[in-house]
Amino acid sequence: MAAFNVDEIGRVTGGSIANRAGSDFTGVATDSRTIRAGNLFVAIAGERFDGHNFIEQAVLNGAAGVLISRTGLNIPANVSVIAVPDTLKAYQAIAAWHRAKFTIPLVAVTGSNGKTTTKDFTAAVLASRFSVLKTQANYNNEIGLPFTLLQLASGHQAAVVEMGMRGLGEIRELAFLARPTIGIVTNVGETHLELLGSLDNIAAAKAELVEAIPADGVVILNADNDYVRAMQSKSSARVVFYGIQHPCQVRAANIISKGGGTVFDCVWEQTGFTVEIPAVGRHNVYNALAAIAAGLELGLSTAEIKAGLTLFTPGAMRLSMEKLGKYHIINDAYNASPMSMAAAIDTLKEVAPGRRIAVLGDMLELGAIAVDAHCEAGRKLAESGVDIVVTIGPLAAHIAQTARLHGVAAARVCDSHQQAAEYLRAILKPEDTILLKGSRGMKMEKILEKLS
Repeated sequence: MAAFNVDEIGRVTGGSIANRAGSDFTGVATDSRTIRAGNLFVAIAGERFDGHNFIEQAVLNGAAGVLISRTGLNIPANVSVIAVPDTLKAYQAIAAWHRAKFTIPLVAVTGSNGKTTTKDFTAAVLASRFSVLKTQANYNNEIGLPFTLLQLASGHQAAVVEMGMRGLGEIRELAFLARPTIGIVTNVGETHLELLGSLDNIAAAKAELVEAIPADGVVILNADNDYVRAMQSKSSARVVFYGIQHPCQVRAANIISKGGGTVFDCVWEQTGFTVEIPAVGRHNVYNALAAIAAGLELGLSTAEIKAGLTLFTPGAMRLSMEKLGKYHIINDAYNASPMSMAAAIDTLKEVAPGRRIAVLGDMLELGAIAVDAHCEAGRKLAESGVDIVVTIGPLAAHIAQTARLHGVAAARVCDSHQQAAEYLRAILKPEDTILLKGSRGMKMEKILEKLS
């Protein structure tokens, strides 16, 4: 953990030092529960919380200083105090200043789907040669990204960060903090359509990363997504395309599912090499291709790239292949959008050894297309030969109804996780494969708990 000087913090944030009880801090934290001795505690005020209410706890846990924007607080005399107008902006300023100390490659990943998996694939590839810092979990917003940047230390040789957004201008601001040298855009889909209004707006928001990459950097784009491919015109940096269908520099061919993984040939510069990834689904081939492209751009050998890919560990509830007694589980309950729902159904079709059972919840934040998107999922289930469909939620009911209309005889609408679990217990047979998927708010993993 890097050390920070109280005068530096005051200068970088434009704050005033209201009390000087010491000169150095051992790190910066925003969560009073994770404070370490000597840390500076930043009291961020959000819509549903205010860090100023946890200053006492932070000091008890060892905070040596606090960064505040409120007055009238009772802070012990042995704690340094820096006052600023806006603690979140100050926190971001500290992170940006700290990141600027490092000249290492920094890869930023954005897209409607696959950000976290692509980030993890990329970090695994680069870790075959470098000491890599990466975004933990999906800490990809205005608080999570600064947290990651502040973990940069002298031993790091590369960094991989994830950038999310819920509106125009947000990725531009994150890129200003992180100063990425390589940018990856995975795809543009309907995620957050309710907030942004159109796919064009979503594409414009994602393209802010492309626009932020300097001329001596590299932009890595998915050639098979029309919106992403068009971002080439927004780049002042060199562009590298990856994909399966369209012409591109890094391409996958001969894709074969193998147990709980996937094998494919990566074609690059008129040559090829075979790779194996410990993940299923065609969409994960795209995620791995983006990581391969980043590795190639940073000079890794094909042997290093292949070794790094094998170290990839899928995130929890992200197309995780599990066993539950005599049944196969595809746990993709982390989140859902039309694009990721289609990919999950394709995976169910591809890997199931016996009956295919889809247990699906609402896809949220889709705005005006919500009903149509759920009906389309129902049609796809029927076309994919899924045997049984179980849904939870008012929107997901359209999935079951449409699947039934298109030939899925067993399509059940349930009112709760408990009801769905009871129905599954009654109809399950050995070697059935169950796909669990829905938006995060649907908590579809609860069905597993009730089946166990």
